[in-house]
Amino acid sequence: MEKDWERAIERGDVEWVHSIVSDVASEHAATDPGSEKGVKQRTTAEDSLSPLINSKDQHGQTALMVAAMRGHTQIVRLLVESRAELNHTAKYNLSALMLAVVNNHIEIVHILARAGADQSIRGAGAPGFASLTALELAEKAGREDIAAILRGPEP
Repeated sequence: MEKDWERAIERGDVEWVHSIVSDVASEHAATDPGSEKGVKQRTTAEDSLSPLINSKDQHGQTALMVAAMRGHTQIVRLLVESRAELNHTAKYNLSALMLAVVNNHIEIVHILARAGADQSIRGAGAPGFASLTALELAEKAGREDIAAILRGPEP
């Protein structure tokens, strides 16, 4: 992961992150979004953002994982809107959703769950995480509010 990008994510520098994402996207902005050329330009912009957004730090974590762990809600929202990989896992097989759960970031849990983050991923290796899903981690921590989000709306 590029150091300036990593530091901005860690600090929660929403303006800097937004400006970088906007700069890359505007390089490929569609002149006519509904046209065949516009669709191709939009796809090119997403492809150009992916290597940056989904790059990994020295621990194998993506920007989304770092932002979710640190509680940077606006950055998480921006990365999700920019099509960051939701289900990447790093050490102990933890995903961004699981990191948000164990750090009690309820709004981020909501954003990631609504975006379709995989709730079946199970932690591995570390005591307290091994074989547990995001829902099971929330239940184990007694966070019924987070568990309710992960269960979804009642019928």
